[in-house]
Amino acid sequence: MRIKLFIATLCISLCGVSVQPAQQPAQQAGNLPKRPMILGIAHVAFQVSDLNKAREFYGELLGYDEPFQIRNQDGTLALTYFKVNERQYIEIFPGLPPERDDRLRHIAFETNDLEALRVYLLSKGIKAPDKVNTGRDGNINFTIPDPDGHGVEFVQYRAGSLHTRAKGRYLSPRRISDRILHTGISVMNQAATDAFYKDVLGLSEIWRGGRDDTTLSWINMRVPDATDYVEYMLTETKPTRQQLGSMHHIALLVPDMQKALETLRERAGDAAQIRAPQVGRNRRWQLNLFDPDGTRTELMEPFPMR
Repeated sequence: MRIKLFIATLCISLCGVSVQPAQQPAQQAGNLPKRPMILGIAHVAFQVSDLNKAREFYGELLGYDEPFQIRNQDGTLALTYFKVNERQYIEIFPGLPPERDDRLRHIAFETNDLEALRVYLLSKGIKAPDKVNTGRDGNINFTIPDPDGHGVEFVQYRAGSLHTRAKGRYLSPRRISDRILHTGISVMNQAATDAFYKDVLGLSEIWRGGRDDTTLSWINMRVPDATDYVEYMLTETKPTRQQLGSMHHIALLVPDMQKALETLRERAGDAAQIRAPQVGRNRRWQLNLFDPDGTRTELMEPFPMR
C-alpha cells in the first residue's frame, strides 16, 4: 500500500497536476515564497491639466525641488518629479483630459527585493507580470491594480538610477515638509481591499474613525516594515470628481502647524487663499490644500493635541 501511494504521489508531481496548499504536507509550508520587505511609500503620482500651474503649487508653494524629468521619444514631457526626501517623491504627469475625473495615476511602495515580491504575489493568486521592468528612471518596477482599480506600483531603487544619482541633492530648505506620512485611496469594498493590502501585502490597521461617532469613514493601514500608511477613504457610492480630489490625496508631516501656516500664507501672497487649520477626528492639527486641479494635499502634525 505504501509503495502504491508513493507511485501515485510521484505521478502527480511529474505529470504537473496542481495540488492545493491545504492538501500539501505541513512541512512544505516553509517552502512557500515569503513576502520581502515593503519599506514605505516611494511616491504618489497625479495627473494635471496645466503643468506650469502644478509647478507653482508643488514647487513654489510647497517648496519642492524638481530634480529630473522623463521625456517621450518626440521630446514632449512624460512626467516630472518633485523630491520630498531621499526615498519619497511626488510624480506629476501632464495631459489630464477634461473628461477624466480621477487625477490619481498610481501609488508606489518601495521594496528591497522586487523579483521576490513578484514571485510572492503570484503565490498568493495575484496576477503579476512575467518579469520585472526597468523603468526609464533606471529603477526596476511593476504595477498591478488593487481591488478598486487603483494602480499600485512596486519599485526597487537601483544604483545609477536618476533617484540614486540625486541623493544628497535637491533637498530644498523651502520644503514645507520632508515626509509623506500617508496617501489616501477610495475604497468601495473593504473586505476585498483588506484581502489585498492586509492579507497579501501585510499592512495592518493602526486607527479608524468617522465624521461622527456612528459612522466609519477612514481606516489607516500601516505598511509592514515602516511607519508610512495608506488611508482607506470608505465610500458606498461612486465618488464624484470633487470627492475623488479629496479622497485621493497625500498627507505631509509637519512638526509645527502654525509655522507651516505662516510660511504658506507668506508664499501665497494672500492669507485668504490658505484655509485655517482644523483639528481632525484623530485629534491632530490638519490643514488642507488643493492643487489647481482639485487634488488635496493634507498637512498633519505628528501628535494629538494636548
